[in-house]
Amino acid sequence: MTAILSIQSSVAYGHVGNSAAVFPLMRMGVEVWPVLTVHFSNHTEYETYRGPLLAASDIADVITGVDERGVLSDCDALLSGYLGGQDVGAVVTDAAALVRRRNPSALYCCDPVMGDVGIGFFVRAGIPEFFRDTVIPVADVITPNLFELEFLSGRSVTDLASLLAAVDAVRERGPRTVLVTSAIQADTAPDSLDLIAVDDEGAWSVTTPLLPVRTTGCGDITAATFLAHLLSGEGLAAALELTAASVFGVLEQTAQAQSSELVLVQAQDEFVKPRHTFTARRIR
Repeated sequence: MTAILSIQSSVAYGHVGNSAAVFPLMRMGVEVWPVLTVHFSNHTEYETYRGPLLAASDIADVITGVDERGVLSDCDALLSGYLGGQDVGAVVTDAAALVRRRNPSALYCCDPVMGDVGIGFFVRAGIPEFFRDTVIPVADVITPNLFELEFLSGRSVTDLASLLAAVDAVRERGPRTVLVTSAIQADTAPDSLDLIAVDDEGAWSVTTPLLPVRTTGCGDITAATFLAHLLSGEGLAAALELTAASVFGVLEQTAQAQSSELVLVQAQDEFVKPRHTFTARRIR
């Protein structure tokens, strides 16, 4: 059985971080070992939130405890997302090294959560640079949005050619597989959204309708779903198609419910039998 060590935030109400990633992964038949970096009442875009930010030493202790069970040799991947501070980031990169020592074939998938188009950066000062200079070079798979890709590559993206050039610049620094989520640029069809994935074998794109929904956690379920399909042996194009179908289905049901939170329980079948089908086209 596929197993993933997932180091992310947690909320009691709503779906972000591990509270967005763990259930879909388990629904897909993946064993998940969640390690929490925070445990808040809700995500921080609400007017108020409460709960503890876990110390880096506490997070490291949990990972050590999992390792003491002797199970990290069965760990197929490490998944990480939002980093509250550079000390937590150091714990994540240490965990990636540990997992690889226990299982040299394990992947490290990093969702470099730091900002978005129209919003800018929403993380602490120094975190974007830490992602760029320290985390990204040790990752195998990364899942940035367009804003994050531009920062990580140091390049402006205006069309498909410049997007692929930015991806190539990032891939030269370490990660072999890059999934660009929420890619809207000059070549994107009107009222549509592109997801673009690139690895050593080529580049693929899937286009879905742009839904009238704004919610948190979409990037978290995208990264988790994409990683699960990669680990199941799907080729890049198939992993991209299945990820797009699942995420679109969840967002569609979220929009229909007029919910400000992802309706993961209601839409859970989208992760195993999506209602929609999208076809990846080769772009390089």
